[in-house]
Amino acid sequence: MARPERPGAEATAARGWFGSHKWLVARRVSQLSILAAFLLGPLAGVWIVKGNLNFSYTLGVLPLADPYVLAQSVIAGHAPERKALIGAAIVLAVYFLVGGRAYCSWACPVNMVTDLAHWLRRRLGITKSVRIARSLRYWVLGATLVLAGATGTIAWELVNPVSMFHRGLIFGVGAAWTIVLAVFLLDLLFSDRGWCGRVCPVGAFYSLLALKSPLRVTAARRAHCNDCLDCYAVCPEKQVIKPALKGASRGAGAVILSPNCTNCGRCIDVCSKEVFRFGLRYDGREDAPSPALPGAVARAARADRA
Repeated sequence: MARPERPGAEATAARGWFGSHKWLVARRVSQLSILAAFLLGPLAGVWIVKGNLNFSYTLGVLPLADPYVLAQSVIAGHAPERKALIGAAIVLAVYFLVGGRAYCSWACPVNMVTDLAHWLRRRLGITKSVRIARSLRYWVLGATLVLAGATGTIAWELVNPVSMFHRGLIFGVGAAWTIVLAVFLLDLLFSDRGWCGRVCPVGAFYSLLALKSPLRVTAARRAHCNDCLDCYAVCPEKQVIKPALKGASRGAGAVILSPNCTNCGRCIDVCSKEVFRFGLRYDGREDAPSPALPGAVARAARADRA
């Protein structure tokens, strides 16, 4: 049996490799640059950023604080310092503007691990996947906040894969890599996109910031869709596509409004018809009227259930 054509092959043929991977490349540059800024200090003595992913100073001036960690700390009964409040406010403002879950695709280092697991699943032909409710991540989020209040500590950060990834890079082989490996194996062997899409409370927290975020992906050229389903194949949250692409919900227009969209841009990359682009949530206009595509809706529904 021949291996199915990889998603984005038509786009690569039409626009070249970089043209069909530009947002993926931009994300990797962003993720690696953030890691490098943190690691240059302890590893090379070049202190661009001092601190860690929970709280840091950039160039000794700009404070940045993880609002999720700050929330745990406050619930645990600790009075936050003024600098932490300022740093969290800056982070909240940025991710409100660009879409809360842009954190997951543009900053979180664990995203590179889960993307690798997804890519390897496709290469190995692994199709079976344990079904995990997407709502679980919100239950886990709630549980971490309850745990903070019950223990008086930010206990979740002891096992948070995002924090552990950073520690592992600085301190080498240890328990940190065991946690990261567990996430990789979960996504590879048991549940495709399971960690980021169904379990991770960090992503759940940041999705709340995206409820009214102005920057969104729009399917402004959805009339040109040829039903290749490449966008569904690469999207880490494929359920967010259908309302905008197929007009499946009233008032959605052509804009992907779901707060769980990570604004990763992969649907833009792989679409040979250039259906998607970045835009504003307030502008649902289309470039051309959307034709009736009865068969397409059915195929999209099957992709949602896959």
